[in-house]
Amino acid sequence: MSAGAVRERARRMLALGLAGRLEGWHIDLSRLEAAAERVAALTRNTYPTLEVPLHARWRHFSIGSEDRWEKIDAATPWRDRDSRARSAFDLAIISVLLDAGAGPRWRYRDPATGALLAGSEGLALASLALFADGALSSDPRTPLRADAQALNSLSEETLARYFQVSATNPLLGVEGRLTLLRRLGGLVAARPDVFGRADAARPGGLFDHLARHAPHGSIAACAVLVHVLKELQPIWPSRITLGGVRLGDCWRHPAMAAADPTSELVPLHKLSQWLTYSLLEPLNASGIATTDLDGLTGLAEYRNGGLLIDMGVLVFGDGAAAARSHAIDAPLVVAWRALTVALIDVLAERVRQKLGVDAARFPLAKVLQGGTWAAGRAIAREHRADGSPPLRVISDGTVF
Repeated sequence: MSAGAVRERARRMLALGLAGRLEGWHIDLSRLEAAAERVAALTRNTYPTLEVPLHARWRHFSIGSEDRWEKIDAATPWRDRDSRARSAFDLAIISVLLDAGAGPRWRYRDPATGALLAGSEGLALASLALFADGALSSDPRTPLRADAQALNSLSEETLARYFQVSATNPLLGVEGRLTLLRRLGGLVAARPDVFGRADAARPGGLFDHLARHAPHGSIAACAVLVHVLKELQPIWPSRITLGGVRLGDCWRHPAMAAADPTSELVPLHKLSQWLTYSLLEPLNASGIATTDLDGLTGLAEYRNGGLLIDMGVLVFGDGAAAARSHAIDAPLVVAWRALTVALIDVLAERVRQKLGVDAARFPLAKVLQGGTWAAGRAIAREHRADGSPPLRVISDGTVF
């Protein structure tokens, strides 16, 4: 239940792969150079001054040159910085929980411009519309909030309408997404000590909880993740538990056998880390500094992991595996995601060298944004017309 645990198990998986002891994958480190060059070139092209923002959900609320959330934010007469931060936390939390893979056929048509958007960008604008319209607030006087009452009563029909779901525009895991939001509502209602310290129970109450743990005006990014994992763990499906704790995005792999209760466990926490990256900016805007950004890891998802496959760094042991769909808990998928975390660390250092920057100026969150995520999407479109990942994973809408 920490970024350190994610990184430690991922590095063990990489060591096994490099030793030829990992079934399902071959690792070709000679291909990392080409991958680093591609990521560095894309970063330079997109951000010529190398002033790269952090990889966070906020990047996806823009369409063209218009930042939709920035526009809403600027037009809202916030009572104070803390009330603004709570609303930003509300939005980030619900939007990230709705950000699991949409599937290759789903698209979102932006009502304002008519633009057709897929993947994370489409999901982001759909979730922003859901939030901005007050569909997650039980108080019509304050629409820019999510609260327990509205989350608990959210219907599948409402969610499907905002996400424009239809028989010809199917979204993967609608039921799983709705379940997460309802569980979130139940959790925040049951834990006013965490989520209701300064207002009615709402996800954004996590801001006040984190502020209490930043008595000197700063908090480490990995500490934010620990709180996210601890306080939100009851919402995750009960797949694997340890000591009565739901481990969320944590899976078993036989290569990770050990003589203790964590035997075979491989934590990844993709959505939780994505959420943590996305909470850093509202924390900073409220006056709370965030430190040790590289304490978090790369995200174990299909863009970063797809980049490594499409660039030939990761090679299927069985070539036919690419043509099949795989369960999220399949050892092939668990290993791929863990290898992604470990190899993104290695790749990040090479990218920094090519850009002439160090980790202090260019933390991992900027490498991802610059970056590996965008390069993974671009190369997927080159290799496959629909931009789908090179490994097909059966998703329930709660992982990625």
